[in-house]
Amino acid sequence: MSDLFLKSQQLLKNWKGSNYIFGRGVLGEVGRLAALFGKNALVVCNTTYMKPVADKVTDALKAAGVSLAGGIIVPDAGPNAPRADVYRIETYILHHKPDVIVAVGGGSTIDACKAADFLATLGGAVTPEVDHWFGTGIVSEALKQTGKKLYPLIAVQTSASSGAHLTKYSNITDPAAGQKKLVVDDGIVPLYSVFDYEVTASMPIPVTIDGALDSIAHCFEVFSGIPKEKYELAAALTSCAVELTVQYTPRVIKDPHDMEAREAIGMSTDLGGYAIMAGGTNGAHLTSFSLVDLTGHGTACGIMNPYYAVFFSPAIPRQLKLVGDIFKKYGYIADDLDKLSGKDLGIAVAKGMVAFGKAIGAPTTLRELPKFNDSYIDKALEAAKDPQLDMKLKNMPVPLTAAKVDEYMGPILRAAACGDFSLIKTMA
Repeated sequence: MSDLFLKSQQLLKNWKGSNYIFGRGVLGEVGRLAALFGKNALVVCNTTYMKPVADKVTDALKAAGVSLAGGIIVPDAGPNAPRADVYRIETYILHHKPDVIVAVGGGSTIDACKAADFLATLGGAVTPEVDHWFGTGIVSEALKQTGKKLYPLIAVQTSASSGAHLTKYSNITDPAAGQKKLVVDDGIVPLYSVFDYEVTASMPIPVTIDGALDSIAHCFEVFSGIPKEKYELAAALTSCAVELTVQYTPRVIKDPHDMEAREAIGMSTDLGGYAIMAGGTNGAHLTSFSLVDLTGHGTACGIMNPYYAVFFSPAIPRQLKLVGDIFKKYGYIADDLDKLSGKDLGIAVAKGMVAFGKAIGAPTTLRELPKFNDSYIDKALEAAKDPQLDMKLKNMPVPLTAAKVDEYMGPILRAAACGDFSLIKTMA
């Protein structure tokens, strides 16, 4: 096993300890964990293309003496966790009152279960409307005020993607408005998590690419805005995650059943989850919330991060150099980064990110998205001024206020539309 794998595994073990079971062939551990809470589990999972996984989970539960609440598996959530699916899953919780919830799926399903859990617990005492809970710390405060406890949640990840099984985030979408919003709360972190990396071999390649780009986005964005006291941790997470992604994503695309590569991408996205618990994402994630009806979340972040990297460049030379050296190591940057600084360094690293994106078949400009038009720029700028998303502006290494969004974020979005880095204005 390579040093990169060992270092990545150790980072995850140091973080989560026995609360997180990951690796190959570990899916059966779900039964043992569920039995810690009782005999009745509400299982949420897709039962069409993921039926083999659903069957293994139910077999593991049965072997541990745990039955399915209502005798059924609850259908999972659609992409980007539409609010209607949150409310639907909430009704199953309210009807069956399980001892434990087992969310089996990708980030959307896990996010929907997190939200359904706190709505089922707190909806009667506070409000069942999900909009109330968008923001930071609102769930924990309500739990404190009411004395209630969430249903225990075990997150079983099936897709190398958002790190939802490890984190305090729940992204919920209003499809009618085409806008995603965010719950950020330590109280909704799953009590236990399981990720059997072998399961990801059944995921379509576009889903894998989306997850790989999300891993880079999580680490790069957190690393860009990390405070000095957490710099070394963020640097370790970013260096491991980005190298795992850059080295192994082409291998997965070439052979979707390359299990070493699948494990690498799984660990990479897990490290991305660690990163967003150590710090916050910023610009690319903020913009991605307005692109939910155009492309996958990770892909949207992958498009945007090179352009935000240029905007941030005067403030993050150390971060750019570390990330740039990885892209250079694998042939995506030809420039001598030691001779560059400021915006020139940012553009060189951004070009490396773009070259990697093209190499794995990902879009690298907004205009490559089939339904994109300039109205999405206006929507993204308006969303960036929403107080419920203000955390993303504050997390930037070059913090913006709502009053400066049009002046500085506008050029970033226009640059991302056409791929012209010269359009970006920096604040230094």
